[in-house]
Amino acid sequence: MSSGHRLRDVEQQHPLLDREESAAGSAVGEAERVWFIQDGCGIVCAFITWFLVLYADFVVTFVMLLPSKSFWYAVVNGVVFNCLAVLALSSHLRTMLTDPGAVPKGNATKKYMESLKLKPGEVIYKCPKCCSIKPERAHHCSICKRCIRKMDHHCPWVNNCVGENNQRFFVLFTMYIAMISTHALTLSGYQFVTCVKVQWSECSDFSPPVTVMLMIFLCLEGLLFLSFTAIMFGTQVHSICNDETVHFICNKMEIERLKNEKPTWERQVRWEGMRSVFGGQPSLLWINPFAGLRLRRLLTTSSRKAGAEFSV
Repeated sequence: MSSGHRLRDVEQQHPLLDREESAAGSAVGEAERVWFIQDGCGIVCAFITWFLVLYADFVVTFVMLLPSKSFWYAVVNGVVFNCLAVLALSSHLRTMLTDPGAVPKGNATKKYMESLKLKPGEVIYKCPKCCSIKPERAHHCSICKRCIRKMDHHCPWVNNCVGENNQRFFVLFTMYIAMISTHALTLSGYQFVTCVKVQWSECSDFSPPVTVMLMIFLCLEGLLFLSFTAIMFGTQVHSICNDETVHFICNKMEIERLKNEKPTWERQVRWEGMRSVFGGQPSLLWINPFAGLRLRRLLTTSSRKAGAEFSV
């Protein structure tokens, strides 16, 4: 099969498995393992992400807020910034350690295909790389080495694919990083003005050169993070509202425009797409990365398995 034909199969395949059926197959796997991609580049990028967030927290707390003469200014901004940082890192962890919607490996067996009770002439698609039957809108990730349902893209900064099960946490991660970047830049601007007024003598417990270097690096980090995450957040919300993925949009630009092909699935309207990703009606649970976390189940699984089983 040529590469062009394979791409067409990915975007034009007919429904084989209902979402409930394919999700049920992977639900067992989710309960029995900790999902973690053993990719060197992704692990390094995830470590850098955590380091930069913790660095920003250190500068904001110990360089700007603690030396401040205004008690309430330091307390309010410290609580807000640290809460946003915790939410951002929690969203990052949920994105990284959540199965994005991996199709069970090696399920393209004769016995399993017979159990599907396919109608005469119904077409099914098999991934030659992971030997699995592809549900509609599933794509193979060469890094995760699995077919991922409703795959958006593979993000090295979270060391995981963004797919059906963890897109919500990725959206929250980009939102909270954009918010703490904006907060850090605002505090930095105010700090610079304050330090200039007192000639850098009483604005920090660190020496003026060290204070300046720490704040300049924080501003550069904040600008970079804000630009990247704000664009990514907008792209993700747009894709969800239009019931598309980044993978689909890229293929459409490269292939479907030339072939005048259209999606084979029925698009959801905007709010249906948001409810499908975030779950239920709009509420505070939409912005809570801890919603749905089953700690007791994880502890029971770990004790029963005597250790974590990692995805490869």
